[in-house]
Amino acid sequence: MSQNGKAIGLLQWIKSNLFSSYLNTFLTVISIWIVYISVPPVIQWALLDANWIGSSRDDCTKEGACWVYIGFWFKQIMYGRYPETEVWRVNVSYALLVGALIPLFITGFKHKSLLTLFLLFVYPIISYFLFIGDSFGLPLVETSLWGGLFLTLVISLVGIVASLPIGIMLALGRRSNMPIISALSIGFIEIWRGVPLITVLFMSSVMFPLFLPEGMNFDKLIRALVGVMLFSAAYIAEVVRGGLQAVPKGQIEAAEALGMSYWNTMGLIVMPQALKMVIPGIVNSFIALFKDTTLVLTIGLFDLLGTIQIIGTNADWLGFHIEGYVFTAFIFWTFCFGMSRYSMNLEKKLHTGH
Repeated sequence: MSQNGKAIGLLQWIKSNLFSSYLNTFLTVISIWIVYISVPPVIQWALLDANWIGSSRDDCTKEGACWVYIGFWFKQIMYGRYPETEVWRVNVSYALLVGALIPLFITGFKHKSLLTLFLLFVYPIISYFLFIGDSFGLPLVETSLWGGLFLTLVISLVGIVASLPIGIMLALGRRSNMPIISALSIGFIEIWRGVPLITVLFMSSVMFPLFLPEGMNFDKLIRALVGVMLFSAAYIAEVVRGGLQAVPKGQIEAAEALGMSYWNTMGLIVMPQALKMVIPGIVNSFIALFKDTTLVLTIGLFDLLGTIQIIGTNADWLGFHIEGYVFTAFIFWTFCFGMSRYSMNLEKKLHTGH
């Protein structure tokens, strides 16, 4: 009886959602036809007829994808030109990050605040000395050798972590009753939002050194990180400002009636409600930032996509660029989908009703 009920329920759902009208029926049939003509050939090329094992292009004998190409260049795709003998430093940093993040997702873990402080303030310092070296007996690895997925993660993580607090301060500054603070915040936000990121990267790499005193210079990667961070902060500020405007004014008036200071009101009353409402917008900005890291190729930094393009020009592996782009798209989709799912779970967890 239960199985029959489930079958009836499934048929009813299909009828009401996929074939409820002539238009829906037409769109459903078209969608099934598109899936039928596109998905099977992709599976055939990427999985069934693919070459998985080998060490040279001579091992790619089938008509499908040559994933041997990815395996051969895997080190460059993951780490760029980072010295092979020092790759363990990057892996140690990854392991430390994952090991510190896992307890944050455990409901009964009691020291989440301390672990968060470690991730925000201690972990970046440890990672810096691991990546750069030139101290504690570690050899120096210049940032010009960084690349691949490693460089993409460095730029995106620094941009995401640093842009959020800056964006929050800019949003508060824009709503400030102090004319100078408000004008400066508005000017900063509008200027940075009014130019494309590729222009920001070009200015930070080419034009900014021209304004520095003679003999003073900053690493190209640091300049790119600052540009990405400030660019993202301007967009985060507008997202947060929308959340601040959605908080009822009575909340602020009630806090003032209780004698709470401005910062206590914002930190304990207004900001928690505002940030909860704009989680989708914030995560959307983070996803856009993660994908925009590919633009650093224009200033000579070879991130994941840039590395794929470089190795695609190798004379011994010409003709396998499709596999490289598919692999890159899969990695970007995995990270972006993960951020999206986490934001959905966070929204559900913080949804306490009104």
